[in-house]
Order: sequence, then C-alpha cells, then structure tokens
Amino acid sequence: QVQLVESGGGLVQAGGSLRLSCAASGRTFSSYAMGWSRQAPGKEREFVAVISRSGVITYYADSVKGRFTISRDNAKNTVYLQMNSLKPEDTAVYYCAAKAGVYSVLENAYDYWGLGTQVTVSS
Repeated sequence: QVQLVESGGGLVQAGGSLRLSCAASGRTFSSYAMGWSRQAPGKEREFVAVISRSGVITYYADSVKGRFTISRDNAKNTVYLQMNSLKPEDTAVYYCAAKAGVYSVLENAYDYWGLGTQVTVSS
C-alpha cells in the first residue's frame, strides 16, 4: 500500500503559478505510476496528468496541456504538478493518485488517493 499527502495549494491570481507536491509513503514509490486529478464545485472529477514509473512518459488532459507539467523524484518519493498560466477555471481540489505497475490514462485504474489540496485562482 501507499499513502499520499498533497501540499502546495493556495490562492493565486489568474496568470500566476503554483507547484503542487504529493509525498508518498513506502519504499516502492518507483513501482507506481502517478497521476493528478481535480474536482471543481458542482463538476465531475477530471484526470489532468499522468506520469509513468520512470518519469519518461507523461499524459495531459487537453484543458491543461502546455500549462501544467507533471514530474517525479523517485529518490524523494514525491510527484509534482507545476501549474503555470493559471485560469479561474483551474480552481478545484487537486488530488494525487497512484497505481502499481504500468501507467493508465483512466482515472478508475488508480487505487490510491490523497485527501486533496485546494487551488483557488482569482480573476
């Protein structure tokens, strides 16, 4: 099992940047593909970014492509989401997710989830 704790959320003006972090417990972090999902009030959860176990392969939802970057540091058991050019519509609770083995772009393939961190983008 793996436990995930997100941090780095906050309030930022439109056009600004934030970097989210997700710290994972355990000694097998490099065995897990990782992802970030978000849920805005009244909306369905949206799976926005995925990174493979090695970090070589990444995937982004169209809504964040070119603005968000997912990365990982396996030595630190941490995955990051760098968010640039933020828009008010990026306002949401952001969740970190993990799945053992090969990455998937399907949110329901991920077994482990953090509790989330709030990101609010003001206009």
